Amino acid sequence: MSAKNLDRQNRWRNKTIAFRMSPEEAEQLDVNVRLSGLSKQDYLIQRALQKEIKVVGNPRVYKALKNTMAEVLEELRRIASGDNVSDDLLDTISQINTTLYGLKREGEGGKSIS
Repeated sequence: MSAKNLDRQNRWRNKTIAFRMSPEEAEQLDVNVRLSGLSKQDYLIQRALQKEIKVVGNPRVYKALKNTMAEVLEELRRIASGDNVSDDLLDTISQINTTLYGLKREGEGGKSIS
């Protein structure tokens, strides 16, 4: 059993929430988590409670951006025609765009992701 954790409001995090995802959905979630710079737990809590997610540039976010952009470039090179672009790839490109735009505005305190 995992240890109890306190949240920012000094409340115990002792409830477990679980659900199933397809491998493709899980991969898209992992990409979004990496690009946010948050832990998966914090990312899911923020999204489930419909709170803003602030992306603040740090080495982990920049590395995730670099690696994800390389994967997107490889996938785009593989695609012969724009007609075959998957929705997952378009979602990833959109998330990269949102993150990069947020990093550009970092002087204003980061970018919120909806």
